[in-house]
Amino acid sequence: MANKRVVPAAAVNDGTLGRMTVRVFDAKSGVPVRNATVDVYWIETDHFPFDMHPGALMEEKRLTESIFHWRATEETGEKGEVEFFNLQRGRYAVVYGNVTPFDMQPGTTRVLAADLTGNADPTLAFALPIDPVFEIRFQQPGRVADDGDAVVGNTAIVRHGSPWKLFDVGTVSVVPAGDWRVHGATSDMAYSRQLRAPGRQDFLADVVFAVRGIRPGAESHRKSGPGPAGAALAVGLEFESVERPTQPISGNIGVSLSRTETEATPDLALWTLIRNSTEALSFNHYRDFLDELFCGRTVDTVDRDSEPFKSTRAAFNDLKRRRALPFTDSDAYRVLKAATEAFVMVNCGVFSSPFAFDNQRDNAYLDRRDIPAVGSLKEILERDYLETIEGAPMLPYLAVIRGKLPDVRLIAHNQEHNADICFGIIQERLANPCLIELIWNYWQEEGMLVQTMNVITQRFQNLRSPLASDPLANTEIDMLRPLNNLLWGYTQDEQHRLTVVRRNYEYDHHYGVRLDGKAVRNMRPADSRSKFLEAFHHLLRLLTAFYRQDDDTTVKADAFPILNALKEVHLILSQGAHNQYGDLPSTARIEMLMQQWLLARPEFREFLPTRVMVAYPEPWMDRVDAMKKLQMWSDTSVMHFRNLAIFGEQLLLSIRFGHWSDVYEATQAFNWARFWRPQAQGYIHAYRAATGVDLSVDATNPAEEATLPSVLLRQRLARQQQRSAM
Repeated sequence: MANKRVVPAAAVNDGTLGRMTVRVFDAKSGVPVRNATVDVYWIETDHFPFDMHPGALMEEKRLTESIFHWRATEETGEKGEVEFFNLQRGRYAVVYGNVTPFDMQPGTTRVLAADLTGNADPTLAFALPIDPVFEIRFQQPGRVADDGDAVVGNTAIVRHGSPWKLFDVGTVSVVPAGDWRVHGATSDMAYSRQLRAPGRQDFLADVVFAVRGIRPGAESHRKSGPGPAGAALAVGLEFESVERPTQPISGNIGVSLSRTETEATPDLALWTLIRNSTEALSFNHYRDFLDELFCGRTVDTVDRDSEPFKSTRAAFNDLKRRRALPFTDSDAYRVLKAATEAFVMVNCGVFSSPFAFDNQRDNAYLDRRDIPAVGSLKEILERDYLETIEGAPMLPYLAVIRGKLPDVRLIAHNQEHNADICFGIIQERLANPCLIELIWNYWQEEGMLVQTMNVITQRFQNLRSPLASDPLANTEIDMLRPLNNLLWGYTQDEQHRLTVVRRNYEYDHHYGVRLDGKAVRNMRPADSRSKFLEAFHHLLRLLTAFYRQDDDTTVKADAFPILNALKEVHLILSQGAHNQYGDLPSTARIEMLMQQWLLARPEFREFLPTRVMVAYPEPWMDRVDAMKKLQMWSDTSVMHFRNLAIFGEQLLLSIRFGHWSDVYEATQAFNWARFWRPQAQGYIHAYRAATGVDLSVDATNPAEEATLPSVLLRQRLARQQQRSAM
């Protein structure tokens, strides 16, 4: 039934009132356009001031001329019709009040001439050339291309393909009925649904056109209530879906079992960035950067034209001017320190453009983990994972933290120098956090990296060890002469380095672990993560059981225990992200990278009795093992501690910065376990090699798992010394 509107009559010439009927429909299909806005203007002239052709267009701005007087506005009903009664006899312009992107002429609208000067009551028609085009494709599970068939299990994807769909962005929308959901970006106007049963399928939707912006006199006359917010044209597609074809069984049939399939999740982009970031911060990359920067040596792993190298060089040049040391003859060490700080500063934060993605390499890694490739990780990170708060994209976990502090203002990137004076949060630390974990430093220190440099600097200062025998006392250090100035600067700078006590208190604050020795006795921590070690080792033990199930192709591995363990570890880690968390880890990383670089110099290879035939992954490691043998420290190779540092950092970063507290589906935990499998199993093996505790066995020993690593290492050292004394 057509909508009706009674319009108060103006002065009437002949004492009669007129009426008219207006129809709105798609010209090609004849389908009526519901809820279309129709504006009626009385023309104060004796002729029509526009083209009277039924398909005529008129510039919208002409409606502001004084000859046009608004009289009525109404929306069409279900049959696409509207009637106007009690109209003064005269000439009228009937204007279509919705956008017309299909005309592809901005600033124009459709207009009809209505002549009510006689006794006629005309019926007018807007035959709109909408002709919407929709195409349907089918996508197979686990594939990006939509080149499949209408088979049960595939996903049907319907796309709006009209040539005018993007002509007036934001004014046209498609509202599907049923369980069709948006596929991809909203502007793509694509919708998908998984085919779950064979038979007739349909796609029903409304193409909705918004109301025009320029409607003089009629702006406030808009119906409110249910229904689409604009002119709606019903569209539909039909297709038949069939069951997957069955394979006839005859003769010898080969059967193979495959691992459980999973689906990609947006946090794969975060984990890939964490993996790439920690690799970019590795010692070998650091050494190559210094060689390229200072020695002019061409290194294959360093691209001078790449954005990271340019950014690091720029940061180095800036820091070199601003960093100074309060003692003389230390320029070489000062420059080394500035370059190391620049290297860490640029490579630890990877959430700024350009992102550290390599699609070919990253997708190959996902393929080896049996995780489906996701196309462009950069697009997934920006579109599906990061959340925008106050104009700054940030991780969902950090967005929640920001939401807890609505009264604290953000300090812009170029105003960071005011952060110590003004009350606020540095925006850069929310949008681009530094991906560094202090557990890296803890395991390097347990591996005797710092202690090795300490005894070398003591010998450099001619200090004898307080022990009865000092292996370095009778060692000639003339081989270190080329390093004299660097060692001088390093020794002089001791007052500005973190002490072992400060690091130890922070280890305890972050992870509830601590060093063991005379220098750190009588600790009195105010806040300790006493449950971290137990929770983390429980997670690793669950991972071992999960990997056994996941490798068994007859079993579907259960990832819910992994999810719950991840939530527990995430909670404990977040409780320790306070006090010196923002600055001490990066400072400790800078100091230990310099220690590794100094030990990696060729002079130390000649100074210490290293073993050339052992293939250490980093050149400083054989120097530490040689010193441990000289000093009769632990005979566990530093290689295991280095692996604990690298793998532990990657695992904890993915747990700390993931938004695990709001995850209830096990898919993300399933993907996390597969993605980080090399790191998790590498950590479990290295922990057994270093401490003797095997986290992969079925039998659990909670007391042993919760024992501090430093206590286990001290017990192993005592047994080693007992065997040596026999």
